[in-house]
Amino acid sequence: EIRQKGQVLVGFPALIDGGDAVTMEVFDEPDVAAAKHRAGLRRLFALQLRDAIRYLEKNIPDLQKMGAAYMPLGTLEELRGQIIDVALERAFLMEPLPADAQAFKRRLDEGRGRLTLIANEVARLASTILVEFAAASRKIKDNRQTQDAAADATQQLQRLVPKDFLACTPWVQLQHVPRYLKAIVLRFDKLRADPARDQSRLAELRPQEARFWRLVAERKGVTDARLQELRWMLEELRVSLFAQELRTPYPISVRRLDKAWAQVNS
Repeated sequence: EIRQKGQVLVGFPALIDGGDAVTMEVFDEPDVAAAKHRAGLRRLFALQLRDAIRYLEKNIPDLQKMGAAYMPLGTLEELRGQIIDVALERAFLMEPLPADAQAFKRRLDEGRGRLTLIANEVARLASTILVEFAAASRKIKDNRQTQDAAADATQQLQRLVPKDFLACTPWVQLQHVPRYLKAIVLRFDKLRADPARDQSRLAELRPQEARFWRLVAERKGVTDARLQELRWMLEELRVSLFAQELRTPYPISVRRLDKAWAQVNS
């Protein structure tokens, strides 16, 4: 509680990532504070692990090769930073987050020994995604003449693999991204044989995508758990429509999406 001019205001404190240190600030919104605090806490762990992180920076497997594949998106240094940040998240930032010095030290001791193994796992997944990203990009480029499909797949690719794809995609979903990228390649392999089929499937998909991204825009990019679930259901619907042989982890259809929408709107 903060007292200002005779009023009592409620604020939400958060650790703030200052690069070579962390500071503390108070925010009006709990969600903003929670996001800032997570990044600040990650930095606090990193500052206790300088030697381990220096070792990681020099020993991420296949980093140069990945850096070349990442060039359309950003620099090798940016990719390396994302790999290390995601490894720190997975080693130290499990819920509930440590809330005092004792819990922080306990979490530090628990995670220190597995940080390198986790970083290597993150790097392997990043490498797989970048290989599939390159294949999907080439396939779209080779099929520019199929304008509707190419435009749709280009937009899908930009959403699946933005510059910060490792940092901004939940870990559970990140593991499915290679399959979504493979589905783009398979879609274009089938397209030449039956362009009408692709157009028909795209017509089914478009209204679902349009209403989702319209809602995201209305909410100014803020998504809750239900919207996140819808986001990835849309990717599974794409697999089901364009590359059924890759299979989906659960049954998916336009009807199931409509049921999910009913929950979002309730």
